[in-house]
Amino acid sequence: MSSIFPTDPRARATWRWGSALAAMLVLQSLALAAVFWVLAGDTHRREIEHRLSDDCTFFRLTPAEERPEELREKLDRDIHRDLFLALFDASGRRIAGNVAHLPPGAPSGGSFVATVVPTELPGKRSDEARVQLCPMPDGTRLLVGVDLDDSVASMRLVGQSLLIGLVPGILIALVFGLIAGRRAARQVDAVRRLTERILGGDLSGRLPVPGDPDSFGLLCADINLMLDRLQLLVGDMRGIGDDIAHQLRTPLTRLRARVERGMRDDSDRDAFAATAEATLADVDKLLGIIAALLRIRELEDHARRSRFAPVDLARLVEDACDLHHPTAEDRGITLTYATEPVPPVDGDASLLIEAVSNLIDNAMKFGPVGGAVRVTLGVQGGDIMLSVADDGIGVPPAERALVLQRFYRGRADQPGVGLGLPLVKAIADLHGFGLAFAAQGSAVSIICPGAAK
Repeated sequence: MSSIFPTDPRARATWRWGSALAAMLVLQSLALAAVFWVLAGDTHRREIEHRLSDDCTFFRLTPAEERPEELREKLDRDIHRDLFLALFDASGRRIAGNVAHLPPGAPSGGSFVATVVPTELPGKRSDEARVQLCPMPDGTRLLVGVDLDDSVASMRLVGQSLLIGLVPGILIALVFGLIAGRRAARQVDAVRRLTERILGGDLSGRLPVPGDPDSFGLLCADINLMLDRLQLLVGDMRGIGDDIAHQLRTPLTRLRARVERGMRDDSDRDAFAATAEATLADVDKLLGIIAALLRIRELEDHARRSRFAPVDLARLVEDACDLHHPTAEDRGITLTYATEPVPPVDGDASLLIEAVSNLIDNAMKFGPVGGAVRVTLGVQGGDIMLSVADDGIGVPPAERALVLQRFYRGRADQPGVGLGLPLVKAIADLHGFGLAFAAQGSAVSIICPGAAK
């Protein structure tokens, strides 16, 4: 015999979600019905007590000799025969009214439900009523009460109405709970399936986002953005790994061949020393590549923002040019700089001078032999611009996006390994600065947006 409960884990999850939500809605409906029932009964009781208190007050203010007559007139006006009124002396003997005797154990204050013995209801020896015993100024006691038959009928009608309303309400709660639970379970299951795909190495999956998203839809959109960023980072890491393997393979192969050839062919100390020096140069180049990659990776982590402080760019440009003057003189290059007064910028001085040094080194490396390199610092359109230019034609427009990628070189015979401009861009990105190429010429500029305001 098969069970009514599902055996599949996903179906069980849906059942639990729906059952829990349906149970919560059913309990809410029952609680509201109970509150309404209690409030209805309490309101009816308060109305009766107010009526009884009014009667007590009226007869207390009525002169003693007129009370029996007023009592009789009030009973005569009671066409529904639901009012009980009786006046008793101190010993409990009835003086007037339609109740034979006082209920046993009647309290002296407040209303209560008791069985009374009517004297003017043919065929009825007792009746249930809410009564109140009121002491009069002359020592007599007045019993006022209201028949509860109408109250019981009214509460029965309220109960029936609640039941009639509860049945469809509970059914709706069950259906809605199961539907909503199934929907919630599907949403959670979609996230779980996507997580399984990610754990399996597939980063292409995304969660569906409706056109008018609810809270879960907004969460799905945020998860998709996170996955886009994750996929981009993983792709970058894979690309970096491929680039490193490609860039290091050739130098390592050349290094191995040189060492092998030196071990085989070098016959004296001088030849072996020359081979060792060339080998050390290749090793230094490889170490430089690795150091540059680690430097870029450190900058992309934004781990150095805590070191930021006000930086004087004019002084920084002067220091960078002084650092490169000896190299420029050795190469026959004229290195000049021109600076305007600019406000300090918030940044890391050592990183910024490294970026400027890379731009100056590139200008000297790729500019024409015996040319000039110019470094300028000024304000343009409210932004601080630090530019480095040489006498060459600069980077072709089609390659400007490519030269910012790691290891890109326009020609294989160009010097360097293609990490200088990517390092400058990483430093600029860390500071929130821009990196731009001039529309004409070879100028490359670091732009500090709004820093001059």
